[in-house]
Parts: sequence; C-alpha cells; structure tokens
Amino acid sequence: MTRNELIFEIRKKQSFLCIGLDPDLKKIPNHLLKDPDPFFSFNKAIIKATHSFCVAYKPNLAFFEALGLRGMESLYRTVDYLREYYPNIFVIADGKRGDIGNTAAKYADAYFNELNADALTLSPYMGKDSIDPFLKQDGKWAVLLALTSNAGSADFQMLSLSNKGTEKEAKLFEEVIRVSSSWGNESNIMYVVGATQPEWIQKVRNLIPRHFLLVPGIGTQGGDLETVCRLGMNDEIGILVNVSRNIIYAGSSSDFAEKAAAEAEKLQLEMSHFL
Repeated sequence: MTRNELIFEIRKKQSFLCIGLDPDLKKIPNHLLKDPDPFFSFNKAIIKATHSFCVAYKPNLAFFEALGLRGMESLYRTVDYLREYYPNIFVIADGKRGDIGNTAAKYADAYFNELNADALTLSPYMGKDSIDPFLKQDGKWAVLLALTSNAGSADFQMLSLSNKGTEKEAKLFEEVIRVSSSWGNESNIMYVVGATQPEWIQKVRNLIPRHFLLVPGIGTQGGDLETVCRLGMNDEIGILVNVSRNIIYAGSSSDFAEKAAAEAEKLQLEMSHFL
C-alpha cells in the first residue's frame, strides 16, 4: 500500500486505528478451541466485526510462531483472508526482525512476497545494510523501532550522546531516527514511538515531520490518545495508533466479536474528532 493510498483510507474511514492481532489459546473464547484452526476462527471474527473502524491490522508473529507450523498456517490464512475480502486494509507483520543484509533480504522475501504483508517491524541497530532490503519494493514499508513503550526502553534508547562533537546532546533513539531517515523516505519508512513517552513525541515529530509514526501503548499501557494526536499528528495525519488487547479481548464469550467492535467503534469516533 502506498503512502497516498494509506492517507486516503484514513480520511475515508475517519480512523487511524491499527488493531493488533495477538491470539492466545489461553485468552480466546473457549468455544473456539473446538475449531480445527482456533486462531484463524478468532482472527476472522475479529476482522469481520472491526474492519469498518480501522485502517490496519498488525499480526504479532510471536503469537503464531509459538504454535509452530499450525500457528504459521493460521497466520497465512489470516493475511490471505484480509487480502481477499478487505484488500484496502494495511497489514503490518510485527516481528521486530534485525539481521545482516543477506538474511534481511530473505526476511523481506518471506514477509513481503510470501506472506504479502505491507510492512514489517524492524530493529535498525545493525545499521543501513540490515534495512536496505526492505526498501526496494514499491508500496512496502520498513517500520523501525525508535522509542518503544516498554519500561526497558530507558536502558539504551534514552542514553545521551555527544552529537558529532558539539556540546549539544542527543538521545540514542534521536540519533537512530536522524540517521535512518536518510536511508529511505516518508513513503517507505515508519517509526515506532510509544504513547507512554509523550514528552518525546514532539521531538520525534520535529526530527521527522512527514514520516508516519506507529504508536502503541494506548489503553492498557496508559497512553493518552488526545496527547498523541496533539503532539504527533501532521497535516497528512501521520500516525497509526495500535490497540490490541483492549479490543480483541474486550469480551470472552460468544459475543466477543461484538464487544471488540464496540471498543473499536469507540476509538474510531474519538479519532474522527481529531481528524
């Protein structure tokens, strides 16, 4: 999906909601466990109920990989279902991959060509040659980890650096953004910036005024949607807000999909006010 197509879908749906698909056998409704493919049954029901309120889905690869071949089959069935019935939905494979160039090229082939995802989350800490293979296809996106929403982000991402010999100090995540933004452009690179770090969102936006930000951390982790919009939006919207558990596990009985839809619609209505 191109940048213009993504912006068009956001304006059409009046939503910049991305729904994380994190299926867990311990959390999905018990009646689905009798199905031959409970993960796909769960995902399909969630997608059918919520697709009108979001512009993207983000399957978390670890939840599928944990089931081995069975889980990977569920992942492929989920993405195939999205491509067949909802082709205008943006699909982010959340794997946080990061490796040297020849291995990165295989990851790009696996997730862009075989799985047919639009984007893959990546760690940029091995440098430019580990990201280049993901920037070679039109309409495909590298989503780079910049400032994440977990508590441990402070261990490295917030380290202060001497910026090119000047007295001005920059945080490590700021230098990562500054350098990596030159590897591609605002049409093939996004950045993960957690909603739990609101004091830094404006600084991120100053560094990359036109790039999209993928923002996790709203809801369960304590991030605030209004703050994210005020600090992170630009004149082309420029943000995708990811919500996972608050939506997909809003209900645990036979009406779980309807409960998920209600939560997604609530967020979409909030987002429409900011748009």
